[in-house]
Amino acid sequence: MDVVEIDGSRIAFRRAGNGPAVVFVHGGAEDGRTWSPQLDALADEFTVIAWDEPGAGGSSDVPAGFGLSDYGDSLARFLRALDVAPCTLVGLSWGVTVILELYRRHPGVVGGLVLADGYAGWRGSLGPDEADARLAGLRNQPEGTFDPTLPGLFAGPPPAEFVPLLEAMSADVRRHSMLTALTAMASADLNDVLGTIAVPTQLIWGALDARSPLSVAHEFERRIPGADLAVIPGCGHVSNLEAPETFNDILRFFLRRHS
Repeated sequence: MDVVEIDGSRIAFRRAGNGPAVVFVHGGAEDGRTWSPQLDALADEFTVIAWDEPGAGGSSDVPAGFGLSDYGDSLARFLRALDVAPCTLVGLSWGVTVILELYRRHPGVVGGLVLADGYAGWRGSLGPDEADARLAGLRNQPEGTFDPTLPGLFAGPPPAEFVPLLEAMSADVRRHSMLTALTAMASADLNDVLGTIAVPTQLIWGALDARSPLSVAHEFERRIPGADLAVIPGCGHVSNLEAPETFNDILRFFLRRHS
């Protein structure tokens, strides 16, 4: 792992390969390790970078009062610190919300977008009742009991080869940081950002995603000018792990056209 200091905070990241830069933004209760299949596959052709967001993995804890705008600003500073902007950003789930906030505040650092199984915030994509219910469920979980195989993350059982990875990331989840991120997710409505996106955009969705259903994907497709939607059959929410070969093929095709 590498580390960069941003405004006195440590941001950890993984970097491999050479070529056009692609930066991966992980989901909630994860860190950059979740992108291992993508980094391994694409480093032959691209510079692949996966950050650990503030409060995750090897990065510093989130300070008090940290909010969605802070995640977006931190990501922008990270891209500038690594001198890779503008570049393509790839996000999954909560990572899509962070990327949309980044685009709202710092569009010049973005060269292209790959948005997978994500949300314009829970409130924006699922409505206030579902957003509040999800956040309450997370807050009510006892300390140290986060389930990395949360129902709905996969279409079936988690892929056996990635269960150790999921368990390792789960063991490293910091409850305060997770709740900070997902509280921001629950309150966010970034639908107004979608229509402003003016860079090439690829959407990737699992056909059986129960966390962010296909109706959300079709809303993204409708609102984002020129967006292309690829649906992976038989796949749930964590499509990059459940169908890594298909995910990587879609991603590589997009990157070859637009990086």
